[in-house]
Amino acid sequence: MSETGPVRPTTPRQVRPRTEGWTQKKDADGRPLLQFAAPKKGMPPVHLADLTPEQRVEKAKELGLPGFRAGQLEKHYFQHYTSDPAQMTDLPASGRDELVHAMLPPLLTEVRRLETDRGDTIKFLWKLHDGALVESVLMRYPGRITLCVSSQAGCGMNCPFCATGQAGLTRNMSAAEIVEQVVRANRLIADGGLGDPRRVGHADERVTNIVFMGMGEPLANYNRLMQAVRTMVDKKHGLGMSARGITVSTVGLVPAINKLAAEDIPVTFALSLHAPDDHLRDEMIPINSRWKVDEALDAARAYFDKTGRRVSIEYALIKDMNDHAWRADLLADKLNARGRGWVHVNPIPLNPTPGSVWTASEVPVQNEFVRRLNEAGIPTTLRDTRGKEIDGACGQLVATEEDREVAATVPVD
Repeated sequence: MSETGPVRPTTPRQVRPRTEGWTQKKDADGRPLLQFAAPKKGMPPVHLADLTPEQRVEKAKELGLPGFRAGQLEKHYFQHYTSDPAQMTDLPASGRDELVHAMLPPLLTEVRRLETDRGDTIKFLWKLHDGALVESVLMRYPGRITLCVSSQAGCGMNCPFCATGQAGLTRNMSAAEIVEQVVRANRLIADGGLGDPRRVGHADERVTNIVFMGMGEPLANYNRLMQAVRTMVDKKHGLGMSARGITVSTVGLVPAINKLAAEDIPVTFALSLHAPDDHLRDEMIPINSRWKVDEALDAARAYFDKTGRRVSIEYALIKDMNDHAWRADLLADKLNARGRGWVHVNPIPLNPTPGSVWTASEVPVQNEFVRRLNEAGIPTTLRDTRGKEIDGACGQLVATEEDREVAATVPVD
């Protein structure tokens, strides 16, 4: 008997992963289909946030204006969170609308928003220029405001327990579409949409933390992801956020993890592992057919060696599937074999669906899993996820049929 309650018998039940309510896409050999390349679709118009500071100046000059106008637009967009020409009175009235439309074209149309946690969690449904739908989730915590952003419309990683991957990959999002989620969230905060900013003692609240854990596999959209991150951390020409407050997650695209480590931008790196053994992870995370558990963990350790930033291991605890005590021990062994002090584990009880094979572990089992990791010297914190009531928690972001019906009635801005 554990201090935290009863633990599993010596021969615990093993549930195998399977899809429910949908058919997993397979390749010609019957393996889960992985989509790395986005379908060829028209990307949105080029926006200020898609360009480097130098390219923004050149763009202004192409429009027949002095290059310094680009700096004025940057200030309006990244500091005042507006694309409204009427708010930009420092720009000449003649040609102002044309300049703003050319440099700050509309990207996201809000279809709906849902709130929970007494208004501290808000889920947005956005319609992109081509009708694709994505979601982001804004969450107020004590001392910080976190935005979970999407990097792709849909996802090509085909994980059977993640709602986002069921429809496959629609397309990559542009860098500006990624950044625009942050700007729109900051605008809502400034307008009091996340509660009166004065309630927390200052009126210049904004998003402090970004987690790339919305729709999509961030590292499968690598170049646009990194342009968005550079814009987020740029203190002179962007949002001026701290790189340490930005978390980039992946299910394990090893070559891209190595590229990220070489970027010299100290973002927090999170590996969505979910199983320490290849036998189970092959079924849960199809990318494991390309890069195995040990390869992903080696890349994660190399990220720490290169950046000095402690890596997060995300682990969804699923009843009778991956929550066995021996798997906690195996995970601890694999992490400790790569040294101490480089990693932190975040087990997250899966958001349960009534009657589904995919449901959260029982509380005593969760506690035993965490206890074993901590006892092995692995810093481990059981996480809860916000937004379950509005399908805004990890793995729940997906455009439903109801969402599509509502979006069809909303014209694109």
